[in-house]
Amino acid sequence: MADKSGQTFALPKQSSLVADLFTTQAQRDDVSREKVQAIPLTHIDSFPDHPFQVKLDESMQSMADSVKAVGIQTPALIRQKEDGRYELVSGHRRKMACELAGLETMPCIVRQMTRDEAIIAMVDSNLQREVILPSEKAKSYKMRLDAMKRQAGRPNQDNYSPPANNFAAKTSSAELAEQLGTSKDQIYRFIRLTDLIPQVLDMVDAGKIAMRPAVELSYLPPEHQAVLLETIECEECTPSHVQAMKMRKFAEEGRLNEDVILSIMQEEKPNQVDHFKMPRDKINRFFPVGTPAQKIEDTIIKALELYRQRERNRNAR
Repeated sequence: MADKSGQTFALPKQSSLVADLFTTQAQRDDVSREKVQAIPLTHIDSFPDHPFQVKLDESMQSMADSVKAVGIQTPALIRQKEDGRYELVSGHRRKMACELAGLETMPCIVRQMTRDEAIIAMVDSNLQREVILPSEKAKSYKMRLDAMKRQAGRPNQDNYSPPANNFAAKTSSAELAEQLGTSKDQIYRFIRLTDLIPQVLDMVDAGKIAMRPAVELSYLPPEHQAVLLETIECEECTPSHVQAMKMRKFAEEGRLNEDVILSIMQEEKPNQVDHFKMPRDKINRFFPVGTPAQKIEDTIIKALELYRQRERNRNAR
């Protein structure tokens, strides 16, 4: 702005000053205080790469019935994105329950958070669940540890095996271990599972492959894990810890291939249960294409039970 002499000068900013003059401290505190707001479900996006599964199962249906009856008792936690939409930090199950209950909005707390703060909050809130799958722990531990390293300005590492940790990584993992009430080694074991191909990781979640052999298998290249998966299906057996260690050793020496994997998997394990095997092509004609193996097995067992009962009745006559 210019005065009568033609000189220019700047006007002082009045916004904060006026706000301080015409509002009370209580009013200013109320503006900054987090409030519960009813946010349309259509405006809320899921958290990117959310590692925790949200299943449409009996538990979810029960939750939806409760929401329909009494509503959401605990508000979800969200943050606003640059495009004006919202990102769901905590409350993915509650959001699905609201959708199933036919609600259009959900009570939420909108909090200003950085990406890393949101990751840490998302992981911490979901780790309170009663049942957490190994894959969920693996992905969430990795996301949280990486976020902690970025916050502290520490170098990130692709190799999550304990012997390779530098001082900075140990500091972050020590902090995380203390917060979660576990050990650094256990955290790194779970993080190793993120290097498994999805199908093998699913077997870990299902309890078909134990934690110790799963960690060893995580060091195999994806192409070798794919071959192993085919071998598991053909041989109808899963690797023991010793077998997994052998495969890892062969892989590190560059000597692992399809024949070696088959040879290792055919080794007799202690307390191994014998399996009766039948070529699939001999029984496929009795079942529709795509029938799951478990259903085929159940049908054969039921047919054998009926056959045995018929023979008993015939002998009794």
